[in-house]
Amino acid sequence: MRRPLQLVLGCVVLGLGIALLLRARLGADGYTMLVSGLSGATAVAFWIVNTICGALLVLLALARRHRPGVGTLVQPVVVGVTVSAVHDLMPAPESLAWRSAQFLAGFLVLCLGVAAYLAVDLGAGPAEGAALAFDPPLLFKWSYSIFQLVTTLVGWALGATLGVGTLIVIVGIGPVVDRLMHALTPPGVREIH
Repeated sequence: MRRPLQLVLGCVVLGLGIALLLRARLGADGYTMLVSGLSGATAVAFWIVNTICGALLVLLALARRHRPGVGTLVQPVVVGVTVSAVHDLMPAPESLAWRSAQFLAGFLVLCLGVAAYLAVDLGAGPAEGAALAFDPPLLFKWSYSIFQLVTTLVGWALGATLGVGTLIVIVGIGPVVDRLMHALTPPGVREIH
């Protein structure tokens, strides 16, 4: 029972982290930038672009022999619902000091959520699955940061707004999630590298 519960709770926490980042207005994660850039460039609704990008990333992971699981379906739904439900309830501070504090809290909450849901090894969401598909040859902590960099650059080229927070996410997310994942892996579950 612990693994499915941790999967769902981890996805809720991930959604809370994304909402905090968005309300801090200092930059989003790379995947959000990619979807925002594509949505703006094509005038297609964000949720449609998100769904298409997610499906393409799952296919990429499959092509690299990384199998989806129940988490592959649960993660986008729970995270999307959570962000939609709490985004407007989150504070939107004006001062740079408070925005920075909120960004830092959001980054740590996001990393905790990703680590918690991945640690149960029930399947990765599209972004994390695409990064895991390249482990090996790259360890996840590096492939996830590289994934964030590539999606940031594509999103930025398509018109998404780049913030200093995005750069922090690129550099820090892989190593922080990796460190937290090891602490959150339930006994008897295969650890992700």
